[in-house]
Amino acid sequence: MTDSPQPPGLSWLHITALVLAGGLQTLTFSPFNWWWLGPVSIAVIALICLPLAPRLLFRAGWLVGVGLFGSGVSWVYVSISEYGNTSIPVSIILTTIFVTGLALFHGLAFWAWGKLASDSKARRLLLLPAIWVLGDWVRSWLLTGFPWLYLGTGQVDGPLAGYAPVVGVQGLTFWIVISGAVIAACYPLLQSKRYKPVAALLLAGLIPWITGPSLNNTQWTTLGETPLTISAMQGNVPQQIKWDPDFLKDQIVTYLGLTEDDWNRDLILWPETAIPIPQDQAGKVIDYIRTELGSGSTLITGIPWYGFSDELEDFTYRNSIMAIGNGSGLYQKQKLVPFGEYVPLEQWLRGLIGFFNLPMSSFSRGPGNQPPLSVGDHRVMPFICYEVAYPDFVAFSARNTNLLITISNDGWFGHSLGPLQHLQIARMRALETGRFMLRGTNNGITAIIDHKGQITETIPQFTRDTLRGEVYPVSGNTPFMESGSWPALTLAAILIVFVRKRTIPPIA
Repeated sequence: MTDSPQPPGLSWLHITALVLAGGLQTLTFSPFNWWWLGPVSIAVIALICLPLAPRLLFRAGWLVGVGLFGSGVSWVYVSISEYGNTSIPVSIILTTIFVTGLALFHGLAFWAWGKLASDSKARRLLLLPAIWVLGDWVRSWLLTGFPWLYLGTGQVDGPLAGYAPVVGVQGLTFWIVISGAVIAACYPLLQSKRYKPVAALLLAGLIPWITGPSLNNTQWTTLGETPLTISAMQGNVPQQIKWDPDFLKDQIVTYLGLTEDDWNRDLILWPETAIPIPQDQAGKVIDYIRTELGSGSTLITGIPWYGFSDELEDFTYRNSIMAIGNGSGLYQKQKLVPFGEYVPLEQWLRGLIGFFNLPMSSFSRGPGNQPPLSVGDHRVMPFICYEVAYPDFVAFSARNTNLLITISNDGWFGHSLGPLQHLQIARMRALETGRFMLRGTNNGITAIIDHKGQITETIPQFTRDTLRGEVYPVSGNTPFMESGSWPALTLAAILIVFVRKRTIPPIA
């Protein structure tokens, strides 16, 4: 009796190809925007992984994650090294830990893939979209979450963009992975010259790509008839002096100067922590702004908040945004950036190196279910920096509001890919919710994004300037705002339930 052939191991060629396939996905995001590489990357990954023994899939997934995050988010090195007062060797080590740690999410997802599909290539192809999307979802909330580099985000300018207000970024990712799995399934069929099944598979796989552009003309929300005039100030304050006490006054003077000709605009936006002193110490600045504003004008600014927290039963700082003038409201950031705004395991890490002692890294989380700000008669939902990366958080918070605002300080990441990816993520949120989004940043990219996720006005990075334009208030909710990512996640769960390998115990 002959032994059955053993599945291949992971050769150096496999290892290199998996890392490169993960890196290809970074090219689907800004500033490259080669969205078509998404299915190609998935197809390469599937073709390599299908013959592998299930025990090797964890390693294969981890290698894909190393390629993706190593190329796509290693920009954290800039904040660790340049602004965290950390030596180059230690910065490299910390960046490596960050990248390889994130890659574990892909490793664990692929491990589950092997457990659920076993050796069956058909099951693996059918389960890959479900495993991929659920892995992304877990990454969005576990350990506070890192919802970055979702494959669907690259479709903001791609053929699937029309589906974003219906299924959201997770739904787009689902279909991208399906498309890659279809390509992988066609390869052995082509080798055996079975052209009819190939044609049928490709036709089915192409349907959303062909029909997606026609949905771009669908109006899921209703634009108001009268636009709001807006101005957004980009101060381009160097990160090195952002929290230097000797330069705090200069920063406020900078923003007041940029606003000198714009006090009568309907909405004026200053970026994250544009007023770099807590609101309880900024009374004179806030009063001055009120005296300068026109009767129908609202200024919204980032400003730290200090006060007593009922939840913590103590005094605390929070990263906040407030409305002044013909508007009102205070919003306190809920999704905090690890190490940038709080230090995990603070009692052990604080003070070890400069990166664990960054300025303003002692913020606490704001309460849930906060109401939107008001600008005149309009309801405006704000998001601070990292928060805009959470698709369901943005969609549910934006329900029954008229306009979205996001403020940020991407100066932490210099000339890297980070700020460009951040802007693209904000564009996807505008597209998913069918709402205009006004984005104000310290050093770029400040922009007006319309309800289709397209940029209408912008200021280049690393310039000090004022952006002027118009935004339309919007009413109504998109389908994605009502359902969130749950349809895509439910479909993934159903696939796993019905396609996974099941062992039926013998009847006694």
